[in-house]
Amino acid sequence: MLKFLATLTGALLAVCAPTLAHAERVRDLGQFQGVRTNQLTGYGVVVGLPGTGDDNLEYVTQAMKGVSGRMGLTLPPGVAPGLKNAAAVMITADLPAFAKPGQRIDVTVSTIGKAKSLRGGALILTPLYGADGQIYAMAQGNLAVGGLDASGKDGSKVTVNIPTVGRIAEGASVERAVATGFDAGDTLRWNLFSADFLTAARVRDAINSKVPGIASVEDGVTLALRMPGDPDSRASMMAAIEMIEVSPAETAARVIVNSRTGTVVINSAVRLSPAAISHGKLTVRVEENDRVSQPGPFSNGRTAVENRSNVSVEEENRSVALFKGGASLSKVVDALNMLGVTPSDLVAILEALKQAGALKAEMVVI
Repeated sequence: MLKFLATLTGALLAVCAPTLAHAERVRDLGQFQGVRTNQLTGYGVVVGLPGTGDDNLEYVTQAMKGVSGRMGLTLPPGVAPGLKNAAAVMITADLPAFAKPGQRIDVTVSTIGKAKSLRGGALILTPLYGADGQIYAMAQGNLAVGGLDASGKDGSKVTVNIPTVGRIAEGASVERAVATGFDAGDTLRWNLFSADFLTAARVRDAINSKVPGIASVEDGVTLALRMPGDPDSRASMMAAIEMIEVSPAETAARVIVNSRTGTVVINSAVRLSPAAISHGKLTVRVEENDRVSQPGPFSNGRTAVENRSNVSVEEENRSVALFKGGASLSKVVDALNMLGVTPSDLVAILEALKQAGALKAEMVVI
């Protein structure tokens, strides 16, 4: 009983002591709801390419007609201009929280057709749209391309990095701000990056220890924070909350298996019940050594093929690894190394331990 009380006391101290060696800041565990980036996309045309564009593709022609129309130039009907110096592109950008009109953001430009390279090109003024279909920024500028593409008349070709993707630093001007809800209402919500009731409770207790009574848990992810209405006071309180240190709960026991690369990752929370493992490899080898039998000279015999097969079986001698109850990650790794298992064998062993009920962890195959 005394041991249990001591353990419980230690757990409570871990909750109330945010300055432990493994403590993390609140800002590293989650973020305030609404304070987030927003994705913007746009469709445009890059011009000025040295013959590495999309040539006479129809959608580039349509795009150039639209651009020409905005400039007051109308192309005659039926005219299909050669546009090997232009390329149709998609523009993507991230609009930061609290971005205001007039501020600049970076944009990434990628080809969507057969253009070989965007090196030396310039993006024509292009609107960038949000998920609601509204224009939030306008992009234009010269591209910086890190890739290189060169080819010869005989078909030889050299490509360095990716020449069909470029970037324009501060290439877009923000035209519309996104509402974040920062100054709406008297309650602001804070969300964990990963759902965990214990971590949410520890964050609540840490915040209430600094400012009593302002934090309450809504679910395994969200905390409701009662904040002052004044924007200056609210921003100061948010900054103070983000710097509070909390000791998060230990992550759930989990084994991650990448079926494509054979990578296996076991976190430190994995434990094993008592189990014994014997893993060996059985190899069956079949060799065919056909022999040709020739008839004697001037005989009426015929050449025949005599089948000769050699079948052998090899089985590696492997020792048995015994896991005691509560074996830690280091002991699991040491024992499996003693068995000399490969990544694919390790997956088979872990699956067998899971089926036997000895592996106390969730297996995730990606």
